[in-house]
Amino acid sequence: MTSTPPGTGTPAGLPALAGDTTAEQPWPVRLLSMKIAQYVDRMSPLWVEGQIVQLNIRARTAYLTLRDADVDMSLSLTVPTNTLNAMGPAVREGARVVVHAKPTFWTKRGSLMMEGRTMRPVGEGELLLRLEQLKRTLAAEGLFAPDRKRPLPFLPRVIGLITGREGAAENDVVENARRRWPAARFEIRHVPVQGPDCVTAVSGALRELDGLDHVDVIVIARGGGSFEDLLGFSNETLVRAVSAARTPVVSAIGHDVDTPLLDHVADRRASTPTDAAKLVVPDLAAEQTALAQHRARLSQGLRGRFAAERRHLNSLVGRPVLREPGTLVTQQRDEVDRITNRSAYAMRQRLTRARDQIAHGRAQVVALSPQKTLDRGYAVVQHADGSLVMARDDVSVDDILKVTVSQGNFAVTPYSGKPRTRRAGTPTTTKARTAASSKKATQGRASDAPKAKKKTAPATAGDDAAPTTTRSETTEDDA
Repeated sequence: MTSTPPGTGTPAGLPALAGDTTAEQPWPVRLLSMKIAQYVDRMSPLWVEGQIVQLNIRARTAYLTLRDADVDMSLSLTVPTNTLNAMGPAVREGARVVVHAKPTFWTKRGSLMMEGRTMRPVGEGELLLRLEQLKRTLAAEGLFAPDRKRPLPFLPRVIGLITGREGAAENDVVENARRRWPAARFEIRHVPVQGPDCVTAVSGALRELDGLDHVDVIVIARGGGSFEDLLGFSNETLVRAVSAARTPVVSAIGHDVDTPLLDHVADRRASTPTDAAKLVVPDLAAEQTALAQHRARLSQGLRGRFAAERRHLNSLVGRPVLREPGTLVTQQRDEVDRITNRSAYAMRQRLTRARDQIAHGRAQVVALSPQKTLDRGYAVVQHADGSLVMARDDVSVDDILKVTVSQGNFAVTPYSGKPRTRRAGTPTTTKARTAASSKKATQGRASDAPKAKKKTAPATAGDDAAPTTTRSETTEDDA
């Protein structure tokens, strides 16, 4: 049986290639269908694997739909009835098979068909080998790593449950959970748990429950079954969906001996649906018993603590300082008095030393003062402008000098001449000579008053002075 029309050439006046077609020169549908048929006919027969989802047996031909086991894609397949009968009861809906088929394009309907020539079921050993390869691949990606598994909540607000309709697994989870914690709440999604729709339905329900904020944990539960019945829970699509969920997932598939790949990627694995109920909710009776025990221990601990504190308080009250509180005040007052006396004594000592230092400094200042030098008989001789006379050559006869002594000052004028012989009764001291000279100078200026100038100048009487005599004149300061 062939579906290719007899004519395979391109009619005259039409483009030979699909890329040459335009809006003005399009291909008719029949020509496109013929071109597709020509292309498909050039394909070689091949082996393809899939899952039977629909099976319709006619007189000589069996029509079935072959579906991919991992994604939602399918192809139509025709197989001779004799070939199907030769396989026996292994061929049924949900079975995984490999088919040697030739692709064929039906130009009249524009559909692609697969003409099956040989078919055989996929053996369990072969499936186990593929599952082991998939398990190693997913483990290498880190999907089974313990550090990515999330802890289950102690008491979830709502428990999401994905299970089959009217199955024993639902009753096991719900009844045992409510027996342990009567207030447990559930969001239940009924899905096919085997067959071709299992993976798609379970993945969709998982995404739906994972999107609910009040669902704190999700349980995927199914009762026991054959290896092929549980094969959907080892599907790569479902495993990746569980790993991407943000809500913790508990796997409760089959019995303890059944270990689909879902058990490895789930956050917790329950050996049975009943065990899943024990994992997701605490036992109310056990929690009440533990709470009573903790209360008893807390009460005992508090009583012991109160008794210890009472003993400690009694020991503190029995101390002398608390029996006679004034003792502590007296001791502290004595200590304050002792420190105060020491501080006062130290302050008096420092004041005494400071007073002695001030007296000593005052004595030094007085001893070194100019007044003391004048009191010892010295005099200071100054020019009229106030500068000191430092040498004999600094003065001349016409200068008026100011002489400062201990009891005042007076003016003198130097003059050159030989020293006079001292007569009896003449004062021998410098003061006497200075006074005599001052008297004579006063009498002389009295007769020549208009010519006299009022100048003050110091004069020093020294043993090495030139043979000069001085005339003294009372200054305005003496007046």
